[in-house]
Amino acid sequence: MLIPSVRLLLLTALLATGTWAAHAQTPLSYPLPSEADKQQLAQVLADTLYIQQHYTKTEYHIPMRDGVKLYTVVYAPNDADKVKYPIMLNRTPYAVGPYGAGKYKKNLGPSSTMLHEGYIFAYQDVRGRYMSEGQFVDVRPEKDTHTGKTDIDEGTDTFDTIEWLLKKGPRNNGRVGQWGISYPGYYTATGLLSRHPALKAASPQAPIADWFWDDFHHNGAFFLPHAFNFLASFGLPRPQPTPTGNPGFKHGTPDGYDFFLKMGPLKNADAKYYKGQVAFWNQMMEHPNYDEFWQARNLRPRLKNLQKGTAVLTVGGFNDAEDLFGALKIYESIEKQNPGMRNGLVMGPWVHGGWARGTGELVGNVAYGESPSLYYQKEIEAPFFKAYLKDGKPASVPEATVFEGGTNRWRTFDAWPPKAAQVRTLYFQPAGKIGFEQPGSGPEFDQYLSDPAHPVPFTEATAVGMTREYMTDDQRFASRRPDVLTYQTNALTEDLTLAGPIDALLQVATTGTDADWVVKIIDVYPDDTPNNPSLNPAVKLGGYQQMVRSEVMRGRFRNSFSQSEAFVPNQVTAVPFVVQDLCHTFRKGHRLMVQVQSSWFPLVDRNPQTFVPNIFQADEKDFQAATHRLYHSPQHASQLKVRVL
Repeated sequence: MLIPSVRLLLLTALLATGTWAAHAQTPLSYPLPSEADKQQLAQVLADTLYIQQHYTKTEYHIPMRDGVKLYTVVYAPNDADKVKYPIMLNRTPYAVGPYGAGKYKKNLGPSSTMLHEGYIFAYQDVRGRYMSEGQFVDVRPEKDTHTGKTDIDEGTDTFDTIEWLLKKGPRNNGRVGQWGISYPGYYTATGLLSRHPALKAASPQAPIADWFWDDFHHNGAFFLPHAFNFLASFGLPRPQPTPTGNPGFKHGTPDGYDFFLKMGPLKNADAKYYKGQVAFWNQMMEHPNYDEFWQARNLRPRLKNLQKGTAVLTVGGFNDAEDLFGALKIYESIEKQNPGMRNGLVMGPWVHGGWARGTGELVGNVAYGESPSLYYQKEIEAPFFKAYLKDGKPASVPEATVFEGGTNRWRTFDAWPPKAAQVRTLYFQPAGKIGFEQPGSGPEFDQYLSDPAHPVPFTEATAVGMTREYMTDDQRFASRRPDVLTYQTNALTEDLTLAGPIDALLQVATTGTDADWVVKIIDVYPDDTPNNPSLNPAVKLGGYQQMVRSEVMRGRFRNSFSQSEAFVPNQVTAVPFVVQDLCHTFRKGHRLMVQVQSSWFPLVDRNPQTFVPNIFQADEKDFQAATHRLYHSPQHASQLKVRVL
């Protein structure tokens, strides 16, 4: 879930304490802020003063059709009684504070650019959160029909909110836009289901699309620290409206690998820590498969017959550790089910929400050039909303605006994935090779011992949670483990650009009856790559193995996500799955590497490797070491289908 930019917070602290010079000489875990960071912080401070001088705050309790009142705070330009401004709506479960008269937000709207262009900004606590009445439901299932006043969902709450604001809120021009990041991005997507004619522009940003693939799950595998840490606070009950949230969980150690390993089987989480207080955690533990519980929360098939007068711009980050899937699939679903609707996509090099805070110039140790976030805010986002909400005409934003890693440039396409991309097959081969040639003679497989008692870590960093930087982490630490298989090309003689999803087909066998399979796509830098002076001097870029895409597949779901299935020991078995989209150029002289492993801890919960019907209820005795084989013979050719530009 959305967290602020670490680099921006670091800069704020250093400037506030006057210790910039001292810290500049000290090696840091994070890069020192750039000139663009400093300029952005100065803009943030100026915007805080601007809001207090140019906006008036009003608090409302807006009644929904069933009588429940939702707390909504509205910031209107001081001259709204003379000038008709459009409304920008943000619905969130994360609090719209500060609460109370005279207490102002430090920023308004999607960006500083839009703040100064002038909009009416409305923020709402969704039903059952913070100061709003009613009962909160995680990813509340949307209804196809509504038969009475008590038949509500997020779509009806959005409709009722827009209707009230237009008629009883500040004077406005009758046009409404909606935006939000992460969970608020989900509420923006469900806002499309309101089908309100005044909703002229919507931008779901890093939206949740389907929680069996978003955030907490990837192909059925459970993202343990992300779910555990988030729900330990967010998931606690809120019996009545309150302006305060719950405290975060105290792990008692900075070492998440050690904490979650000592926790033992997943079912111990509630017994040891939650004590029955987190209802949604227990619901997840009861539904390990893609059953009706999850299918009802799948937003994708419901995004049809939308209001054609609403323009959509979905935004995501290729380095978003949380909701990369959601951005891609919300765009795809709207595109397929609403022919003729204005529907666009922006994918940048960002971490979760990075386009709205920070400059986007660095993710971990990887540099992406000058201010991709500021470019997006000024050249794409602000013109999109201005066109539809102020000018009343279509925006000139391309269908798909995508940042290409490796070359660090923006590209535009008339579709995503690009129509010009050619599907080619990368084959795993003997002797640690991978290439476009089919495997020939040689050993038929590689194998490794996967031991749940000693799982492969997902990062070298010491952290209790899912680090954002793991998406670009150096994978040399994993290459050196015996339970990670590594395959790579020769040094490339020309640039190789991959754009779109990757279809993996692993031919595997195991001595156990269950297994996870992790595939990581890696850009290996030449050994003579110079270091980046903006980074910690300890970071050496020569031979750096930059992860550019990764995905996990819970093998029990290889034939159906709704019905799990055990492996037959020692039987060669096909495991197909989709590795999410990328747009990256492997430069001449670099190598393309692929790593395969069966644990990724504690990012993903440990597979016991003994099949049990509900994997979340596995006992300690079920966790057994197993030998896994990856085949690369002509008869059983493990492969990746990629799209080459």
